[in-house]
Amino acid sequence: MTFTRDFTALPADIDELGHVNNAVWVRWIQDLSVSHWEAVAPPEQQAAHVWVVTRHEIDYRGNVVEGETVTGETWIPGEPRGARFDRHFRFLGTDGKVRVEGVTTWALLDRHTGRLLRIRPEFAAPFLE
Repeated sequence: MTFTRDFTALPADIDELGHVNNAVWVRWIQDLSVSHWEAVAPPEQQAAHVWVVTRHEIDYRGNVVEGETVTGETWIPGEPRGARFDRHFRFLGTDGKVRVEGVTTWALLDRHTGRLLRIRPEFAAPFLE
């Protein structure tokens, strides 16, 4: 299942080179992933669990300037490994060209104890359909 969300570069997102700053891309990656979680996970799972990033791998393919809108896409290509899974993402310009793409590894935590939790198949199923 691919989840999509649009992002528009605001003046505060632009660096001294005139395009979206790398730190903004990381924020957009997180915002895209969290939006996917909020759209798919039942409220009781959201109340009991939280995700943390353990690794980012980002490839920059093109620039985005102020006022430009990109469409973020994210998907989970395979089964989780214990408490972790890889989430793929890409951001496409209005011309359909990839601006940024990569993979983040996320780990599932119990929201109240902060302990790692194994991702059960029924928990992962809505993200893999």
